[in-house]
Amino acid sequence: MWKFFVLSAIGILMFFVPVTIGERSTIPLDHIVSWLRASVPAVLPYYALALIAAGAAYPFLTRTWRRDTTTLVFSLARVVGLVVGIMLVFGIGPAWLFAEGMGPFLLNALVIPVGLLVPIGAVFLALLVGYGLMEFIGVLVRPFMRPVFRTPGRSAIDAVASFVGSYSLALLITNRVYLEGKYHRREAMIIATGFSTVSATFMIVVATALDLMEHWTLYFWSTLLITFLVTAVTVRIPPLSREPEDYAPGAVPRPEQDHAGNRFAAAWREARATVAADPGVGRTVLTNLKDGFVMAMAILPSILSIGLLGLVLAEFTPVFDWLGYLFYPITWALQIPEPMLVAKAAALGVSEMFLPAALVTESAMSVKFVVAVVSVSQIIFFSAMVPSLVGTQIPVSIPRLLVVWFLRVAISLVLTIPLALLLF
Repeated sequence: MWKFFVLSAIGILMFFVPVTIGERSTIPLDHIVSWLRASVPAVLPYYALALIAAGAAYPFLTRTWRRDTTTLVFSLARVVGLVVGIMLVFGIGPAWLFAEGMGPFLLNALVIPVGLLVPIGAVFLALLVGYGLMEFIGVLVRPFMRPVFRTPGRSAIDAVASFVGSYSLALLITNRVYLEGKYHRREAMIIATGFSTVSATFMIVVATALDLMEHWTLYFWSTLLITFLVTAVTVRIPPLSREPEDYAPGAVPRPEQDHAGNRFAAAWREARATVAADPGVGRTVLTNLKDGFVMAMAILPSILSIGLLGLVLAEFTPVFDWLGYLFYPITWALQIPEPMLVAKAAALGVSEMFLPAALVTESAMSVKFVVAVVSVSQIIFFSAMVPSLVGTQIPVSIPRLLVVWFLRVAISLVLTIPLALLLF
């Protein structure tokens, strides 16, 4: 059982324990990515482009592009992403593409970090989920997770990973566990759309932009609580409540069992059984590394195509002004200052979660607080989270995903606006 203690501890350290190096405090995994970005900056755009090219070709080489309409659309979107990637890396194309908030933002702030984070994270993910920790924690917290979120206890690891790591790492965990038959489709979708939010690091960026850092503790815990409260509501209503309980094709269903008697002893037995089934550390790490590269190949070209489309719609069209009217009745009824601005900002978050903050930098503190919380608790945004989810093997319906996004934003506004008016 040394593997349970030592390898799981390394996984916990890499994903969950902030370490201060220089003046920056974040998880070790993020430090590794930052070190690589600082060490070989000239190489990274070409590394990302290689992954994008491989990702664009992959559905056609494996013939998965014709599986269904959604897969076909996203396979074509990957090809578009490759074209955009070539233009950005080699500096060819229209001037608007190279505006600071367009192509360079997608490439430098999303594509390159995710292209490094997912494969490197996959290596340490093998240590975090492969040696009994998820089973041990799962048995202990099942009495809370199952009635509140209708997910197995082991999904608590996903929830924590997203807040201290990132949505891409959380989705990597979710996909891996789904393929192992430990989540069925509805559980995987609840976890992906309910827990896989941006990390605390990204929240700091939003809080800094909106002058909320003096209220950081309040903002962080309010966002955490509201995000999970919204998840507890959305799992009980369509479309998530009607997702089928199908397991991944070819996977042997391994649902979490309820245990009578001593829960700690049962947790220890589950952990021992997992460690006993280990095929070897090297093989486990290599399998996860391969999965990490395949997932990165799927995510990166989609970020450049779908993400760019969202930014273009936000910048050059009134689409999000129109979408704002969906939420205006809520913001008006709850009497938040500048209700139309808050409604538009809430709608804008579906394209990119940073964009709402840019709209309200000069607004009242209550408005800033609401937008900062809702931009995180909405979870679903098309510049990166949706491509990351589509890059998994979890079956995704875009129309249903949009319904979940609408519900999350509406419920978040209902919960956050009264709190903001009370606090500020």
